Amino acid sequence: MPERRIVAMGGRPDDALLDHVLGLARGRRVLYVPTAGMEDASFTVWWYGRLRDRAAMRHLHFSPWPPRDLRAVVLEHDLVLVAGGNTASMLAIWRVHGFDRVLADAWREGVLLTGWSAGAICWFEAGVTDSFGPQLEGMRDGLGLLPGSACPHYDGEPLRRPRYAELVSDGFPAGIALDDAAAAVFAGTELAGVVASREGSTAYRVAAEGEEPLRATVVG
Repeated sequence: MPERRIVAMGGRPDDALLDHVLGLARGRRVLYVPTAGMEDASFTVWWYGRLRDRAAMRHLHFSPWPPRDLRAVVLEHDLVLVAGGNTASMLAIWRVHGFDRVLADAWREGVLLTGWSAGAICWFEAGVTDSFGPQLEGMRDGLGLLPGSACPHYDGEPLRRPRYAELVSDGFPAGIALDDAAAAVFAGTELAGVVASREGSTAYRVAAEGEEPLRATVVG
């Protein structure tokens, strides 16, 4: 059975974290999915340049429409890289086109799923998001491949830590928080480890009782 892997990154990865994540995939064929960032063409071009000597990249845009053979396109890649942006809007677009089901199939077939910010929390049942405004809200309709909730940018945005604690204490699902330079690596649905490209960055288990820092392996 193919190994199912998801890597959730707190913020846009630097070179050390990016190279580590690429090394976890079965190959170097990358599908870049910038739905959450409104498919900004300049960022898509920027990622082609960034990955040029690292991987073979293809982008997936849903505007004006996705490719007819969407499932086949995804399954011919080794890694799906999802950019940050508006998580709620991204998920709505994905579901209209059945991309949520395609991603679940790809995960079961051994395609590594990864991303930062929106591209990190989307894999969970729930997540802390600024999709509805800067006040941050708890969203409960993630893809549900991973149990519980997630919160990115834990050390990068001052509202993240207190807001996540508030939401969980009010009954929001417990879960994992990710610093900007940290990533959580999941094997199946179990946390297999935490990596970081900066000393002091890590992930945290967050529950109603409080937060617990997890040990991170520094890469790069």
